[in-house]
Amino acid sequence: MQVIQGGSSGAAYFFKGFELIQTKGLRRFVAVPLIINLIIFSVFFGYLISSLSDWFVMLNEWLPEWLNWLQYLLWPLALISILVLFSFLFATVANWLAAPFNGLLAEKVELYLTGKPIDSGGFVDLIKDIPRLFAREFQKLGYFLPRALLCLLLFLVPLAGQTIAPVLWFLFSAWMMAIQYCDYPFDNHKVPFRDMKLKLKSQRSQSMSFGVMAMLFTMIPIVNMLVMPVAICGATSMWVQTQREQVLAGK
Repeated sequence: MQVIQGGSSGAAYFFKGFELIQTKGLRRFVAVPLIINLIIFSVFFGYLISSLSDWFVMLNEWLPEWLNWLQYLLWPLALISILVLFSFLFATVANWLAAPFNGLLAEKVELYLTGKPIDSGGFVDLIKDIPRLFAREFQKLGYFLPRALLCLLLFLVPLAGQTIAPVLWFLFSAWMMAIQYCDYPFDNHKVPFRDMKLKLKSQRSQSMSFGVMAMLFTMIPIVNMLVMPVAICGATSMWVQTQREQVLAGK
């Protein structure tokens, strides 16, 4: 059994993921998510670069002449918004396509840390389990969409809404990052989605600090290609040290 060192904060476990992805025996399971990330990133980034100039032309045409001075403020804001949206779309698509391999990576990290294998069968069983894995991703999407819509609608409310909305969006995005990546080790043990959320809520500070780090790194182009395997390894480390024993004892 690998002894886990480090603090109890979610941020510490996230950074633990950078160490784990370099571990001999785990690197080959990190490779597939990284390759998927690289392909998706190349497609998204190519589209982004080719479309930026057209989007800025549309922005200039949308502004009335007497507000032309605003373009010097709006362009940086629009660029930052596009990069953030691009990063989240990239992460979402990558997580969907890599879901079966993400679960496998979490399983191997747990085996490395505990020395106890998960009875999940072989490769054939993994293929058979793909529909259930995608159904789990649909659960996450169903949880995300209505709450995201409410947050976005707040941006349309003058003053109070526009003041609160950025803070809520930041916190909600961090929470979703925690749900997205912490779910893999829970799901490997067939822990229901609802029970997983309750466990993360019971450790809200830890979960949120993990989610904040994952979100911040997701917003950094190129670096965000590493976020998926790093966050899965870090989340599995957190599961093993702070959640596994209690959750499995209560099943």
